[in-house]
Amino acid sequence: MAGTPVWKSISLTLTEEIAQGRYETGSKLPPETQLAARFGVNRHTVRRALAEMAEKGLVHARRGSGVFVAAAPTDYPLGKRVRFRQSLRAAGRTPGGRQLAITTRGADARETEALELSPGDAVHVTDSLSFADGQPVAVAQSCFPAARFPSFPEVHRETQSVTESFRALGVPDYTRAWTRLTAVAANPTQALHLMLKEGDPLLRSVSVNADAEGRPIEFGTTYFAGQRISLTLAAEDF
Repeated sequence: MAGTPVWKSISLTLTEEIAQGRYETGSKLPPETQLAARFGVNRHTVRRALAEMAEKGLVHARRGSGVFVAAAPTDYPLGKRVRFRQSLRAAGRTPGGRQLAITTRGADARETEALELSPGDAVHVTDSLSFADGQPVAVAQSCFPAARFPSFPEVHRETQSVTESFRALGVPDYTRAWTRLTAVAANPTQALHLMLKEGDPLLRSVSVNADAEGRPIEFGTTYFAGQRISLTLAAEDF
């Protein structure tokens, strides 16, 4: 009877060591060269073991940085007042973010309807990447009515926060008007940003936020890494 393949044995050993707490969530595993020397194999064998662990969601690779122990899925509530940074801090995670782009253009038909605009109206568009404990968990695009918030791009570049940008622009509070959730497969660009494989599962959230008077002020689409985020709903939101 054939024995356990060497790469499988390495995968099992490293998995057990993670379970025992030898490598904490977010910590970096030893380089492939060190693991290869430890187990007496070539780097290809180590790479296959790490690939299997990545498929199980146990580790994830950061291009040019190494392989890290993946965090358990983060609970992320979908309620009337969803604030990314506050939600992650409440879950015991450290939030982070990176602005990928801020542009201004004409609204398309879906954006025009969602934001209750007139045909030809302009929107400010932000593309961003969100992190939990340094791990990418979501890539998003949001649209804001340019006529109402003409200085939004400048303010947002400074605050790096939608909530703080709205506050600076005279909107102290806003709530979620509606949200639609769909399961989709990661395209090449999304996979690159989220450090996933093309075709990996994502949770797509399409939503509209409104001010205190009920006027829509943000139309956004967020793609959450399916294995890293657990979307939750409170009973009062049903």
